[in-house]
Amino acid sequence: MNRLLFFGVASAALVAATPALAQSHGGHGQHGASPAPSPAPSPAPAPTASGCTAEHAAMGHCTMPEPATTPQETGCTAEHAEMGHCTMAEEKPSEPVARDPDCPPEHATMGHCTPSAGPVEGATVGTNLPAGDAPAPRPVAASYADRVWGQDAMQPARDMLRREHGGGTYSQVMIDLAEVKIADGHEGYKFEADAWFGGDINRFVFKADGEGEFGEPIEGVELKALYSRAIGPYFNLQAGVRQDLGVGPDRTHAVIGVEGLAPYWFEVDGYLYLSTEGEIRASASAEYDQRITQRLILQPKVEFDLSAQDIPEIGIGSGLTSAEFGLRLRYEFVREFAPYVGIVHETKFGRTADFARAAGDDASSTNFVIGVRAWF
Repeated sequence: MNRLLFFGVASAALVAATPALAQSHGGHGQHGASPAPSPAPSPAPAPTASGCTAEHAAMGHCTMPEPATTPQETGCTAEHAEMGHCTMAEEKPSEPVARDPDCPPEHATMGHCTPSAGPVEGATVGTNLPAGDAPAPRPVAASYADRVWGQDAMQPARDMLRREHGGGTYSQVMIDLAEVKIADGHEGYKFEADAWFGGDINRFVFKADGEGEFGEPIEGVELKALYSRAIGPYFNLQAGVRQDLGVGPDRTHAVIGVEGLAPYWFEVDGYLYLSTEGEIRASASAEYDQRITQRLILQPKVEFDLSAQDIPEIGIGSGLTSAEFGLRLRYEFVREFAPYVGIVHETKFGRTADFARAAGDDASSTNFVIGVRAWF
C-alpha cells in the first residue's frame, strides 16, 4: 500500500514539472533571438522650387504647390529596351524657371518683393543669342547692396570708386614720324606727333607737324588744339584751332574734322580749315599697317592738301595743291619703339607747282627716309 502511494506522488511531481521545463526552454529561445529592427525615420521634406518650405506653409506664410504627378510606368526597363523587346518613353526636359536676382523666390512668396520679368536661367542670352534684331537682354546690375542701403546711397560710392580708379581717363603721346630725308643737297627732316588726354568719349588732343631742311629756317609748323568726341565705335569728331608758324605770315584757323578706323583697318582723317583771313583749306590722309611678321610692319601712306583759293604769300594755289605718297618698313623691338626706313614721293600741282618753280624749288621730289616711331 505504501509503495503504491509513493509511485503516485512521484508521477504527479513529474507531470507538474513538464510545463515549467517547456517554459524554461522557451525563455532560452527568446534570449537567443535578435530584437526586431525599429522603423527608419522618415526624411525631412525638401524645400520646393518656389521657396515655400513645410514650416512656412504651416505658419500660413505661403502655400505649398501641388505635388507633381509622376509619369505612368510603361513597364519597359532599360534591359528590355536594349534587347529590342520594347521602347522606353522619352523624358521631357523640365523648362527653366525665370528668376529675378533682386527678388529671390522665398522673399516673393512672403510678399516682401515682386519679381520682375527678366531672362530665364539656362536660356540663350548674351553673345549666344541667334542673329536678328531682338532687343538685348537686360544687364545684371550690381544691386545687392541697394537692398540694404538703397540705390541713392550706393551711387555716390560707385562714383567715388570709379574716380579712384582713374574714372576711365587715360593719356598717350605718339611720335608717329621723326625722320631724316636723304637727297642730293636737300637733306631735311620731318616730324608728326600728337598727344591726347581723356576717356573713351571725350578727349583733348594736341597735334604738331613740321618739316624743313638742315641749315635753313624751318619751313612750317602746324599746331592743332582740338576737342575730340566719339561719334561711334571707330570715329571721332574733332574741332578746335590751328596755328601755322614758320616762313611767311602766320595763320590762325578754325578746324573741324574726323579721324578714325575705316573698314579693313585703314586709319583715315580729314580736316577743314577756315583762317582769320577767310581762306578755306582742307587736308586728308590714309595709312595702313600691313604686318609681315609680328614685329616687321610695312606701312603705305598717302596725304592730300587742297585750297579753295590762291594764297600767293605762302605759295599755295587753288585746287589740289600737293600730295605725298610714302612707303615705310618698320621693326618693332617693342610696341613702343620701332625704327624704320622708307621712300617718300612728294609732288605739287597747278598754281602751287608754279609758285614752287618761281621760288627755285622742285615741283616734285623722291627721297629716302630713315626715322623712328615711338609712343608712351
